[in-house]
Amino acid sequence: MTHQASPALLSLALALAEAHVPVLPLREGKRPFGNCQNCTRSACGDRPHMKAAGPCQCPAPCHAWGAATTDTAVLTSAAWAGAWRQAGAVAYHPGGAGLTVVDLDDADAVAWARQELPTTKTVVTTRGEHWIYQGTMTSRNGVRTGVDIKSLMSYARWLGPGTGRMQLLPDAVRALAVKEPTVVRSVSGAVTVPAPVGDGVCRHRSPAYLERGIAMAEKRITEAPDAIHKTVYRMFLAVLSAHGRCSCLTDAHIGRLFAAAQAKGESLRNCEDAWANARTKLGM
Repeated sequence: MTHQASPALLSLALALAEAHVPVLPLREGKRPFGNCQNCTRSACGDRPHMKAAGPCQCPAPCHAWGAATTDTAVLTSAAWAGAWRQAGAVAYHPGGAGLTVVDLDDADAVAWARQELPTTKTVVTTRGEHWIYQGTMTSRNGVRTGVDIKSLMSYARWLGPGTGRMQLLPDAVRALAVKEPTVVRSVSGAVTVPAPVGDGVCRHRSPAYLERGIAMAEKRITEAPDAIHKTVYRMFLAVLSAHGRCSCLTDAHIGRLFAAAQAKGESLRNCEDAWANARTKLGM
């Protein structure tokens, strides 16, 4: 990285910060700068801090994604000057900007996304694509071959604004980050599955978003070529993780999911067990 290119990277970082996108410099090779001497080996007591979504309290660009900031005074400070002189790229914290990036690392992963995920804003990368959705979630690498999810407590390289219209984060992406148990516990005595109790108002999504989520889950179950038990469980888990706690689900919504599963050969008892296990997994 040449010194002459640093002003261009800093200028880009400042423009992003003004657009409320938290940014940080990356070394050559897309790696963040290491922690400063005061913060190395967590000497600064950063463990509690790292549970939150930045910015890092250290004056230097420490703690990777935790250093991302929209504070232009910090970005142009003397403590960050050395990092910008050595920087090879600008990164941003997707979760801090209210976004989730599905990082598709190769052509096979891109082909899978085009079949399985709603189209959204797309950024071309060196080997694949970034699909960007509005909304945040847990980050997780390796959700399937060539696919990482970058949102909360993560960073992504800035490669341009992308093309296409950004969509709301779908349940199909949320489901990718949910780790399934090795064995799904059967819950005895579960003979009915009432909708969650509440006022029926979805506080974080519109009714149309819920409808799309239910329809997507029905589609995934209906089109599953095999492993129907696993598919049913994953779709129940995805719907509950997005909408179970705000009590916007109704008996009619649950009935649609059960009907789709039963049409694929699942028994009512298997559906009830899968629903109960999904609720248990999520602590509901």
